[in-house]
Amino acid sequence: MPVSEVVHTVSGQVAYLTLNRPEAMNALTPDQRNRLIALLAEASADPSIRAVVLTGTGRGFCAGADLRSGATTTGERVAGDVARTIRLGAQRLIAAVLDCEKPVIAAVNGTAAGLGAHLALACDLVLAAESARFIEVFVRRGLVPDGGGAYLLPRLIGPQRAKELMFFGDALTAPDAERLGLVNRVVPDGELEKTTREWAQRLATGPTRALALTKQLVNASLDSDRTTAFAAEAAAQEINMTTEDAREGVASFVERRSPEYRGR
Repeated sequence: MPVSEVVHTVSGQVAYLTLNRPEAMNALTPDQRNRLIALLAEASADPSIRAVVLTGTGRGFCAGADLRSGATTTGERVAGDVARTIRLGAQRLIAAVLDCEKPVIAAVNGTAAGLGAHLALACDLVLAAESARFIEVFVRRGLVPDGGGAYLLPRLIGPQRAKELMFFGDALTAPDAERLGLVNRVVPDGELEKTTREWAQRLATGPTRALALTKQLVNASLDSDRTTAFAAEAAAQEINMTTEDAREGVASFVERRSPEYRGR
């Protein structure tokens, strides 16, 4: 895979991961998918990276898996092949976003369809250009949603709305996605990059470990009972109080000054 198909740049402690196959609406090949997974893992472990942005070039954010790239085969299948492909492919990508220890922003510049929609919705914050669209395209192909769609959507908008999107496969405009709660904010197309950089820089100057622990708590809370969630919250607070940023936050409050977080 040409490296240029996933452009990786770092600016101001923010890692920018840009899908760069505009001629294919940034449909994901297996190589691109694996590259994204590796870059998310690197960003998660790198203390110099304090936020991540996912976006695309051209008219598409991501049109889903590239079915013409050899990601699927028409040859004889053995029982378990499809499940294994999904588990090691689309599901592993979505898990890489959910498990990344840095806040991840999706800057949805255009169409996000199928796996591409789920890639955006797995992110911690979603900014969308006015021209962006979200499409649960699977039903149009006679397929079951994958890439965690049936896990993500009900948690974001409830089961009835999720079923409506998945049963009909209609395109959802960015304003409608914002109204439903799938998108944090819709901005004019020409302002998406500027707004994304502003949000990413705010995250990159924040208390990185506290943000990571907060992300873990919120994600886990959707599958936890109250007792488990409260125990996790107390443990996270215990861990976080050992960080330099927590000490800085308390000191800055006492000293009546703005905190200067270092991400440690």
